[in-house]
Amino acid sequence: MALASALSGCSLFDRDGETPAPPPAAGGQALEVPATVGAGQVSLIQRVGADGPLRTLSVERDGAWKCDDCAGDGVASRGTLAAEQTERLQVLLADPKLPEETDQVRHYRTTCIDALTSSLLTVAGLITTQDCPGEERPPVAGEILLLLTQATPAEVVG
Repeated sequence: MALASALSGCSLFDRDGETPAPPPAAGGQALEVPATVGAGQVSLIQRVGADGPLRTLSVERDGAWKCDDCAGDGVASRGTLAAEQTERLQVLLADPKLPEETDQVRHYRTTCIDALTSSLLTVAGLITTQDCPGEERPPVAGEILLLLTQATPAEVVG
């Protein structure tokens, strides 16, 4: 199963659903953009507008996270979610409703220009939302995004 259907507008992925070559991060090093994740893992990939730099956050099953410019400030950082956050994240990632929220199932298309586009890469698939008026986040993915942005430097709005 492809991770992403072709997205329009401010897509974080190119037309054939593959991640583009990552742009250089602050300091000239390329960002690591995951292509897949395993069970219990999640990656958050964000971009403001079509030409903004990629922001990445990867969280392992044990709650360890790594952030590359995930707050849009050029800073790379690492940390670990609190035990209750890790447990909650695992419950959300295992939620049977999560596969119904993927871009492929929802036939998701980005619609806003210059908005913060957030894509959660989960074992169920890619789930994209934008910070734009009138767009509702899928419930389970929305909770995952909120948890990640409350527990790490990543942001929920642009």
